[in-house]
Amino acid sequence: MNSNKIRTRFAPSPTGYMHIGGLRTALYTYLIAKKSGGTFILRIEDTDRARLVEGATEVIIKTLKDTGLIYDEGPDVGGSFGPYIQSERRDMYRPYAEELCEKGAAYYCYCSELSKESSREEPIGSSRDLFSCPCRDLKHEDSKRRVEAGEQYAIRMKAPKEGETKVVDVVFGEIVTQNKELDDMVLLKSDGMPTYNFANVVDDHLMGITHVMRGSEYISSAPKYNLLYQAFGWEIPEYITVSPIMRDAQNKLSKRHGDPTYDDLLNDGYLPDAILNYIALLGWSPGGENEFFTLGELLEAFDVSGISKSPAIFDIEKLNHFNSEYIRKMTPEDFEKLAEPYIRSVITKEDISVGAVAKILQARCIKLSDIPEKIDFFEKLPDYDIELFVHQKSKTDKKIALDMLIKAKEVLEKLPEWTNESIHDILIETAEKFSIKNATLMWPVRIAAAGKAVTPGGAVEICSILGREETLHRINSGIEKLRGDN
Repeated sequence: MNSNKIRTRFAPSPTGYMHIGGLRTALYTYLIAKKSGGTFILRIEDTDRARLVEGATEVIIKTLKDTGLIYDEGPDVGGSFGPYIQSERRDMYRPYAEELCEKGAAYYCYCSELSKESSREEPIGSSRDLFSCPCRDLKHEDSKRRVEAGEQYAIRMKAPKEGETKVVDVVFGEIVTQNKELDDMVLLKSDGMPTYNFANVVDDHLMGITHVMRGSEYISSAPKYNLLYQAFGWEIPEYITVSPIMRDAQNKLSKRHGDPTYDDLLNDGYLPDAILNYIALLGWSPGGENEFFTLGELLEAFDVSGISKSPAIFDIEKLNHFNSEYIRKMTPEDFEKLAEPYIRSVITKEDISVGAVAKILQARCIKLSDIPEKIDFFEKLPDYDIELFVHQKSKTDKKIALDMLIKAKEVLEKLPEWTNESIHDILIETAEKFSIKNATLMWPVRIAAAGKAVTPGGAVEICSILGREETLHRINSGIEKLRGDN
C-alpha cells in the first residue's frame, strides 16, 4: 500500500474523560499517519447511548488539541467523509445490514427480550449472544415478510459454524479462530442503532481507513470484523494491536479504582508534553538510550516494530521524573508564567516577587501542584518545633543555634542593601570570622526564616525573598523560642 495514502482514525466513545490508554492509542494512531504524510481522523463513536457523558466529546477534542495531536478530519473541522459522529450517520448503516441479509451473511432476528432473558442470555441489541437463535434458519423470504408486516427485529451476523478465520496483526502476527467459537453478533439493534462493532467496520470502509490501531481487548472481535469485510468484498485494513497499560502486574489502569485520567494528571500539575512523552514509552521502545522526545522527534523515531506485545506498567515515579525534567528545561519566563497561579494561591503579599519564588522552585519542582505546600511559609511562618534547629550533619544543637541566630541578626540588621549577594557575603564572612562552618550558621537562619526543614532554596534565597523586615522579625521569633527553651 502506498504510504502516502495512509489514513488512520482515533475513534473514542464519549463516555467520560480521556484515559491514559486512550490517549496512547490516539498518539500512536497520529504518529502512524503523520510519519508517512497520511491523514489522521477523529471519529466519535456514540452508538452506545446509555453510556454517553455530556461534554465528553468536547473533552476529547480539547485533549487532542492540547497535546498537539491535530486531526485532519473530525466533528469540528469537517472533511470529505463526514459526518464524524456515528449517531449522525445512523441512516447509513441499515442498507449495509440489509445487504448482508440479502447475501445470506446476516439475518433478521425477532426474538423478544423475554425469551432471551428466559434463556439466560443478554437482551436484544447486545453485541454478544451465545445462544442458538431460531431466527437464523428462517428462509429469507419468510423473514422479509415479517419485516414488511411491521414486526420488531434486530439484524445479526450469520457466523459460519465450520472452518476457521485468520486475522493478521502487525504486532501479534497471525491469529486463528475456530468459527464454531464465534457468536452471531448483533449488527443493527431493534431501535435502529448499529452496534459498535458493525458501525466500526462500515465507517472504516467508507472513510478509507487503511490502518487500525486498537487495544488488545478487540482481538476477540477481529475475526468477526474480517468476516464482515469478506462478506462485503471490502479490503481489510492493517491491524496494529497494543497491549494494555497496567497499574501493576495483575490489574489494568481503571478510573473506578482511582487511577488517573489525562485530566487528573493535568490537574495534579503534570505538563502535557511530559505526559505525552511518558505514555509514548508505555508499550513502545525507540531503541537506544534516549527517552526524551518532543512530538516532532517522536514522528522521526516512531516505528510500529517497536511496539511490544507485553503489557506496560504505569509508574507514577517515572512520570514524576519526566515531569521534573521538562520543568527544568523550560525557560525561567515560561516556568514563571505556569507557576504564578500556584504561587499566588498561597502568597498574597504583593512585596514578595513571583519571579524570585519561581526561580528557587524551578530546579526543585516535580509537579506544579506541589508548589503551594513548598512555599506556604512565605505567607505566614508556621508554628514549628524548635527541635528543627538540631542538625547532626552541621553539628548544630539548640544552644549553638541560638548563638548563630544572634550573630546573624547583628550583621543582617546593619546590611546596607538587601540582595541575594549581600546576604550571602555577610553570612559567609560571619562564619569565617568566628571559625565556624557555613552550614552551622545557615541552618538555624533557614529554620527561623521558614519554620521548615525542607524548603526550595536555602537561607540566603529565603531571606532575600522575605525582605529585611520580615526576615529579622522571624529571626527574633526564633531567638525567643530558643531562649524560652533554655
